[in-house]
Amino acid sequence: MTDGNANQMWGGRFQMSPAEIMEQINASIDFDKRMAREDIVGSKVHAAMLSATGIITDGDREAIDKGLDQILGEVEAGSFAYSRALEDVHMNIEARLKELIGEPAGRLHTARSRNDQVATDFRLYIRGQLDLFDRALAGLQLALARKAETHAATVMPGFTHLQPAQPVTFGHHLLAYVEMFGRDRGRLQDARRRLNECPLGSAALAGTSFPIDREQTARELGFDRPTANSLDSVSDRDFVLETLAAATICAVHLSRLSEEIVLWVTPQFGFLTLSDRFTTGSSIMPQKRNPDAAELCRAKVGRISGAMQSLVLIMKGLPLAYSKDMQEDKEVAFDALDSLRLAVSAATGMADDMQPVPEAMRRAAGYGYSTATDLADWLVRELKMPFREAHHVTGSIVALAEKHGTDLNELPLQAMQAVEARITEGIFSVLSVENSVSSRMSYGGTAPHNVHKMAAKWVGELEIELKNV
Repeated sequence: MTDGNANQMWGGRFQMSPAEIMEQINASIDFDKRMAREDIVGSKVHAAMLSATGIITDGDREAIDKGLDQILGEVEAGSFAYSRALEDVHMNIEARLKELIGEPAGRLHTARSRNDQVATDFRLYIRGQLDLFDRALAGLQLALARKAETHAATVMPGFTHLQPAQPVTFGHHLLAYVEMFGRDRGRLQDARRRLNECPLGSAALAGTSFPIDREQTARELGFDRPTANSLDSVSDRDFVLETLAAATICAVHLSRLSEEIVLWVTPQFGFLTLSDRFTTGSSIMPQKRNPDAAELCRAKVGRISGAMQSLVLIMKGLPLAYSKDMQEDKEVAFDALDSLRLAVSAATGMADDMQPVPEAMRRAAGYGYSTATDLADWLVRELKMPFREAHHVTGSIVALAEKHGTDLNELPLQAMQAVEARITEGIFSVLSVENSVSSRMSYGGTAPHNVHKMAAKWVGELEIELKNV
């Protein structure tokens, strides 16, 4: 006896409805409905191809196209009624199409499967996200580069091991992140290039016996070419893994920037201030100004890297071709990309908002005998001393300054000459932090002239790029 509630989308094979728990675990509509636009676009292109190849009539294509346009309007208006009983976005749209146009709706699924359909939808969705991230990261780069141009000569300490190492400029420090986010954009663009092949027409796993034109559907959907192997087409999720891997590296960079902001706004550092727009208060301590935006950006890397690891574990043991396990790819990817979007936006806002405190930066730049390397370089350059010997002599002078409780540029010449008799007054020309910074003229160095030139280059290129988007 046939159960009247059996899912009619399956055809005649199944005689009973799924168990309630089966419906719950099997349904993906709660999250994959965000791909409704991509599903509709893919279906319209598929119908156009079926009509062009004579597989369906022009009349059927026109009815399908009109019905899909109405559904898209309902989706965009928020009035489309999704049903969990119909499992996913594909079946929800097909069922609504049948309500609207009747029999022609049943011809839309000719020469395709949900396997190649979802692979196509997901590629379209991820491709759109990659384009959005490219623009968002360009905006973050521009905000940092503009700040770097303004502060090309603002001296601050450079750190290794979080210990004062050598003086740099604030602009130089910010440009380091501009470079990082540039690499992130490159990785995302590279992922997009590899993603941009169209699975549509691979059907369930073996292709189709219908005379379809996969070149047409690939071209009309903006792909470079059709995928070359039907098995790989429906089982591949490398494009998601690559995107999440690139997103994870980007999130690490955002986290590092956020960590420095968190440190720099503390009274102990006092290098930066953030306005009320990017800080919060305390419910009990009225003096507090907490850098919560930076802290939350710092935390997002956990969710994003977790999503990548989750998908790695989902995919690692799957035989070809499609398995239902792959339905679990979307929630983690959606969450990761949502998290990255928030973090990039917040970081851009903080980059615009943060204001350096130059006097605090300048004061800290001299801590820890940060011009000691300049002293060693002077010994090599002026006294022709081997660097290892100069390193040893400089270490002795630093120990002497430490003993006297004075900075290097305040140590008397006679005290330095007691360590190395050939040292002259010229040594003091390299011991100030300003002179130290200005001397770093090598390409990529922190000299203000270098920094201003590089920042201006970035600003000019990014403004043109974003203007033309």
